[in-house]
Parts: sequence; structure tokens; C-alpha cells
Amino acid sequence: MSQAADLVTQLETSHKYIKSTISIFEEEDAGFAPQPELYTVAGHIAHAADSVEWFVEGAFGKGWNMDFEGLIAAARAVETLEEATAWLNRAFEKAIATFRAASAEDLAATIPDERIMRGAPRSAIVGPIVDHTAHHRGALTVYARLLGKVPSMIYG
Repeated sequence: MSQAADLVTQLETSHKYIKSTISIFEEEDAGFAPQPELYTVAGHIAHAADSVEWFVEGAFGKGWNMDFEGLIAAARAVETLEEATAWLNRAFEKAIATFRAASAEDLAATIPDERIMRGAPRSAIVGPIVDHTAHHRGALTVYARLLGKVPSMIYG
């Protein structure tokens, strides 16, 4: 298996796992947050989606968007599961397409914007995407429990 194919598989698996995690939520759960300052269910999903896009844009696009307040506000503005899930799906589809289209040279090239991950190859963003998505899967699993739901087994 090529490096690009392996990276695509990791992204596809991460997407599959978070879709399984969020599948137990219903639209009326979208606005739930255990504390007012925390992301809602929809906000968590939107933030995970935005972060996938952030990594891809940082490594393959215009560079790192350092307007974290703006990024947080955009995620918090999402109020429905439908909108959040659509964003998540688009983000992973774009990331997967980017890696499918990348040559070995593209993947090995150093991320041009050195403010984040200085000196790392573009391929290095997959690990943080997977890790960050797993972090939000965990938070969403706690939210599900607080709502009295039993999270699904994602590895089935």
C-alpha cells in the first residue's frame, strides 16, 4: 500500500468512527451542552469539521488560519445536527480527495507556513486530524451519556 493510500485509509477510518459516535444523537440534542461555555453537540461536530479543514488548508492551501476566535465563533454558530454533519462530511471528503490526489513528492514536501508544525511534511497532518477527531469523539460520548444515551460500539 502506498503512503497516500495508507493516509487515506486513516482519514476514512477516523470519519467512519466519528459518524458512528454521532449517529446516536437526534436533532433535539444539537443544542445540548453541560455548561454554557462549552460547545454544544452541534458545535463539537462543527469544530471537528472545521479542524479537519484547518489542517488541510494549513498544509496544502493558503496556510494556517490563526484567527482562533473566529474559528470558534463559526463552530458555535452551527445549531443543527444536519448542518454540523454536512460540514463534517464535506471536510473529510475534501481531506480524503486531497490525499488521494497528492503525489509522493507533495506528501513529502515541507508545510510551507512554518508557524505550526515547523519542518514537518504535509503528510504529518493526518495524525493530528485523527487525534483531534478522537478527542471530540470522546467528548461527544460523554455528552451522549449525560443525555442518557448509550454510545454505539464504533469498532464494529
